[in-house]
Formats: sequence, C-alpha cells, structure tokens
Amino acid sequence: MVAHLVAHGLPALGADSSATAIRLCHDRGAPAIQRDVFAALPGEGDWDTALLADGNIGIGGDPLRLLRRTRGLLRPAGRLLVETEPDGGLWRGQARLRDHQGSTGSWFPWATVDPEALRRLASAAGFRVGASWARHDRWFTEVRPGTDRGRVSPH
Repeated sequence: MVAHLVAHGLPALGADSSATAIRLCHDRGAPAIQRDVFAALPGEGDWDTALLADGNIGIGGDPLRLLRRTRGLLRPAGRLLVETEPDGGLWRGQARLRDHQGSTGSWFPWATVDPEALRRLASAAGFRVGASWARHDRWFTEVRPGTDRGRVSPH
C-alpha cells in the first residue's frame, strides 16, 4: 500500500517491526522503517492520515491502546482509516502466522474488530467516528480526533 500511495504522489511511510516486511517495502520502492508502532515515529503529532489496513487494528492485541497511540500521531485535523472485519464484534487473543508451505510462527497477541466495536473503541480513544464503507469485500471506517457528544464504554 505504501508503494501505491507514493506512486500516486502522496507522502507515505510504512512502519513495521518485521524486517521481512520492511525489506518487501523497500523492494517495491516504498519508504519504510523497522520500528514498533508504539515506539517513537517520525513526525508524531503532525500526520495528516494514518492507515490501519489488512487487520493491523489488531497489532498488540489491544485495539484501544493502538487507537490511542495512533491518535497521538495525527495532527488535530488528521484522520485515521481503519480496515475492520465485517462482523464478529471485538475479539482479543493469540494468533500466529502460517506461511504458504504450512510452517507456523510463534504466537503473538492479536485482535479483530467489526465496525460497531470500532465505534465504541474509537470514541473511548478520543475519536469522532465518520463514514464506514465496504469496497471489494473489505470494510473501512474513518475516524478523526475529537469526541462525539455521547461517549460509549469500550466494553
């Protein structure tokens, strides 16, 4: 996705803790840094847009913590685009990756959210929830810093 954004003239930066993911970005000509999303990142507080796609709302197994972290990256008028599951509420647990040959990696904390769960979590993280849409069997929601009038518990 970073390579696609850059190819269309948009400033973009990938961040991942995986050396393999960073190498793949670089191989595609995309700028990326190997860094934990919870560590210091360039331009904190000045990002126009952040994107949590491909299930990345699940990083660390705590979507509320990740949303709060991401809010700190954005400028006051910024926005966060989050890809969600179509349904299933909030799930938190352990996951592991399986490659195309069937080998599995180590277990790690992960989470999934659907649009309704994201609405509750985003509100608790200090976001106003905007539009949600589906495209090509993928579901997205836009959130922006600020609060809705009625705050809802994340649980």
